[in-house]
Amino acid sequence: MIERVFGNGLEDRGGYIAEVIYGANDGIVTTFAVVAGVAGAALDPAIILILGVANLLADGFSMGMSNYLSQQSELDYQLAQGSSSESGRPPVYTALVTFLAFVVAGWAPLVPYAFGVNATFRLSVLVTGVAFFTVGASRSLVTNRRWYAAGGEMFAIGMLTAAVAFVTGVALGGLA
Repeated sequence: MIERVFGNGLEDRGGYIAEVIYGANDGIVTTFAVVAGVAGAALDPAIILILGVANLLADGFSMGMSNYLSQQSELDYQLAQGSSSESGRPPVYTALVTFLAFVVAGWAPLVPYAFGVNATFRLSVLVTGVAFFTVGASRSLVTNRRWYAAGGEMFAIGMLTAAVAFVTGVALGGLA
């Protein structure tokens, strides 16, 4: 079964790269957006953990199901057009990979809060940055990109997105 899903050789190892990167990046970004927004609003760290885990599971499930629906719609469209092109990647598997990548990588911003570490937001920023870079650099395992360029690209885009969430939290913090 594992070979059927993920392939059996090195030539197949990048078959789910789009789902892994999309899921992992979105998991880190959306979870850190919750962390940064709540921290920017200076709310209790327990709220960060509660909202972060709720977001992680609900948004991860939503991403997986959206992936399933989009892949299934593409297959249905191909059939309606008379094409029997089989991608070899059943929608249920792409959905599962997206969900797992989202949840696994998305835990990074929450780790300091889950363990109650002091200076939690600063540590969350650090862990998030490392997660962005690591996921980005891992793309070089299945592409011809240099690991530091791929990691730096994802780090820069991810941290810019995180900054938007933090500034929004600071700006709207007075409403809470």
